[in-house]
Amino acid sequence: MKKIRVLVVEDSLTIRKRMLEVLAADPDIDIVGEADNGKRGIELCQQLRPDVLTLDMILPEMTGLAATEFIMAYCPTPILIVSASTNRGDLFKTYDALAAGALEALDKPKGNELDGEWEKKLVATVKLISRIKVITHPRARLGRMGQGPAPSTLSTPQTQTLKNSKPLRAVAIGVSTGGPAALIEILRGLPQGFQVPILLVIHVGKLFTPAFAEWLDRQSDVRVGYALDGEVLPACGEARVLMAPPDKHLMLCQGKLRLTQDPERNSCRPSIDVLFESFAQELGAEGAGCLLTGMGKDGAAGLLAIRRAGGKTIAQDEATSAVFGMPREAILIGAAQQVLALDQIAPRLAVLAGTALERSL
Repeated sequence: MKKIRVLVVEDSLTIRKRMLEVLAADPDIDIVGEADNGKRGIELCQQLRPDVLTLDMILPEMTGLAATEFIMAYCPTPILIVSASTNRGDLFKTYDALAAGALEALDKPKGNELDGEWEKKLVATVKLISRIKVITHPRARLGRMGQGPAPSTLSTPQTQTLKNSKPLRAVAIGVSTGGPAALIEILRGLPQGFQVPILLVIHVGKLFTPAFAEWLDRQSDVRVGYALDGEVLPACGEARVLMAPPDKHLMLCQGKLRLTQDPERNSCRPSIDVLFESFAQELGAEGAGCLLTGMGKDGAAGLLAIRRAGGKTIAQDEATSAVFGMPREAILIGAAQQVLALDQIAPRLAVLAGTALERSL
């Protein structure tokens, strides 16, 4: 079996040595190089073409974010961010790197982990992302971290079919690996006048989640915040995203948002299935579910529940998904009414919400 070729980029000699020792001890992994700054990391990545690159965010000469943008534009490689998450600034840099195409983020060891816990997670994550085929990231190549594509033109047949449809009350979105970039694309693609609340579950490492809602809130005109237990589902009238907090399931029950610490579902908490299934039961034909890029199968059963309840369902297509795991599972069981490219999802949600319909009449 071919070994996984790994390049480690980390400026701390202590951390770098520990990572090298842990990875080299696994028989399935081959360390092909190491670097202590971002510029050298890029050079080695271009020369060695590793299967996985581990990358710190705070680096001399060139930051981890700048290195991520360059690598994903010119020599696409599965990138695992290994960085400290001790302050808001570091967290924001990590989110920016994930939006630029990095696949996963792992916190640096703090020294208080259970024996071998961090080491096992490092090895497992490297093996996991080594199986993901990444593509050139256009946002990085074109220098468009602050922009999204123009919404697709909406055809008359699409808008006309909604004249007799039940009004949309809310949208539920589930996403995992590749999520930050996908969410930015959708939120920036929503037209002015979009007035339907959005409930969101994203799989992000617990240690990296605390400031994610604040970061996402800055990426578009749509307001984003963490859901509060007992909060009433907002009335239609203003676009707003309510996101599941770290390590808590988000549910919709009797018109209110509920947060629980019930057992994990699909090894996830928050779980997309938990949100989608409660959403289907609560809203029926007045809800729309959207399952985006991600590894595993969380959200597939829930999307099917939304469809069976009469709601509208969308899955992201393979070509634009960083990882076509969750959407693929949903498509295989017949949960998706539509399979759309990422840049088509926001325009479609606008149609479902009636925003595009009103403009077209």
